[in-house]
Amino acid sequence: MKNNNLTYEKSGVNIKAADNFVKFISSLSKKRQNNKNFQNIGGFGSITNIPKNIKNPQIVASTDGVGTKIEIANELNKFDTIGIDLVAMCVNDLIVQGAKPIIFLDYISIDKINLKKLNQIIKGVNKGCKISNCELVGGETAEMPGTYSKGKFDIAGFSVGLVDKKKILDKSKIKVNDLIIGIPSSGVHSNGFSLIRYILKKKKIKLKKNKFLKKELMKPTKIYVKEILKLVDKKLINGCVNITGGGFEGNIVRILPTKLSARIYLDKVRPKKIFKWLHSQGISDKEMIRTFNCGIGFCIIVKPQNLKKIKKYFTKDFQPYVIGKIARGKKNINLNGKIEW
Repeated sequence: MKNNNLTYEKSGVNIKAADNFVKFISSLSKKRQNNKNFQNIGGFGSITNIPKNIKNPQIVASTDGVGTKIEIANELNKFDTIGIDLVAMCVNDLIVQGAKPIIFLDYISIDKINLKKLNQIIKGVNKGCKISNCELVGGETAEMPGTYSKGKFDIAGFSVGLVDKKKILDKSKIKVNDLIIGIPSSGVHSNGFSLIRYILKKKKIKLKKNKFLKKELMKPTKIYVKEILKLVDKKLINGCVNITGGGFEGNIVRILPTKLSARIYLDKVRPKKIFKWLHSQGISDKEMIRTFNCGIGFCIIVKPQNLKKIKKYFTKDFQPYVIGKIARGKKNINLNGKIEW
């Protein structure tokens, strides 16, 4: 006699739980849905209107994740801000070219659906979208038993933005003697966590009992969308750089014209307390600069005469300041001085 009792749920996949999660996401989306004509969450594909105020719209797309910061979230059982990080890592890349983020999608893969955990993650994603004024239009949640060990998960984000063709920030706008302005980070952001976790393990630091590290390591990545887009509209900047993995050297060089170089004055950089702590654990100056943002989460390239005008668009905690300038020479980064830890 045949046994017909096999189900998807017995293999480890709970369709009902997934449906409940979709309903929760839909409830969040309805509260701040920018597109009144279409209901995107729960459909097969999302539909979004192109803003009418953009004359010659160009599409800019970005995708990213938060790396092993999710392991810190797992260890602390804190998932309400990791979604903000996810949005930030994508939209901060879009604005480098002057694009306004329009839509965002997420992908969450997990060993077993845990509604409490997933609801916290998606609340963070929704908050990140609100901060960057874009719409969460869809995503995918994959329950993958056997692929991830118990409690483990990964997340990825996908964002699309639009920019008027005439307002695209490209290398041609950057000129000799332009200033390189550093905009403070909120902290470590979402890069370098494999090294951080290595230190925690090597030093046998119990993260749950360390109030300073618990607070600092889970600070969400600063989203720079509102400030940067205002500067783009006012035509006050010639270039942008999102300081992520690779630090100053690995990121600033990406926007330099062929015959220009960047001089970075490291003694001007104001490292936050968390970076001073990391440096004190045995990380060299070179490795700190190459791996972490060291307190500068975003850079803008501006004409010297625009510096004072730019400052008024930022709050007290994120006031921009000069960390270098553009010079003639082979396309490279010249680091001058030392960071004062």
